[in-house]
Amino acid sequence: MKKIKIALLHLLPIAGDINRNQKLIEKGVKLAADKHVDWIITPELAVSGLQFSQKIGTKWINHQPDEWMINFFSLVKSINTNVFLGCPERSEDGELYNSVFVINRNGKLIGKQRKITNIIDDWSTSGDFIEPIDIENVKIGVLICADAYNKNIADTLYSKGAEILVAPSAWGPGVCGPKGEWEQRSLDTGLCLFVCNRTGEDETVTFWEAESQIIKNGKRLLSHKSKQSAILTFDWDLDKMDLISHDFEVEYIS
Repeated sequence: MKKIKIALLHLLPIAGDINRNQKLIEKGVKLAADKHVDWIITPELAVSGLQFSQKIGTKWINHQPDEWMINFFSLVKSINTNVFLGCPERSEDGELYNSVFVINRNGKLIGKQRKITNIIDDWSTSGDFIEPIDIENVKIGVLICADAYNKNIADTLYSKGAEILVAPSAWGPGVCGPKGEWEQRSLDTGLCLFVCNRTGEDETVTFWEAESQIIKNGKRLLSHKSKQSAILTFDWDLDKMDLISHDFEVEYIS
């Protein structure tokens, strides 16, 4: 059995409070590393919060990696794990993207996915590149939040060899909330799906009831919601592509 341990950081970022959010991510990553995890996944836009542009605008968004992210690479290397980091970025031609960066155990950026489906994040340009990212010989397809709404994105990742789908998200229940999209993408592709969601609230959306989930064959195997930031750890069998843990191991971040 090829077993890996994964941590979902079910965080409570504050929209526009970049420094506070960066410190929260660093703390969560360090605490997760104490559990000897192989992967750490953060929610969508963990660095900025979802509706940051209404508070601080977009001029602060940098080409990545910026100074903080370079230091974060060093942190990731020091704790010997792989991290999926949700962070805005500015391209060389000035376009802005809602992105997830994948950093390996050596502190190297090995890939990124830019969000395709922009609904309320009107500051962001839609990405046009869909490709799985190889982490230690496992091909991971990244679906950023509402990208799970579009069947074509998951299907494209699957057709290109994705073995697992990871969904960093900021998607709470409500009128525009998820209504079975993650489960359906799992059924469509036959792939398991790890949803790293968040808690808290932004300007016009709330996430207190938002759930991080582990999904296989269209069924939720594990789910978690909370009023504070939490580290959700579980063991996964890569040979059988199945859950080993009976539940999340939950550690709250004070």
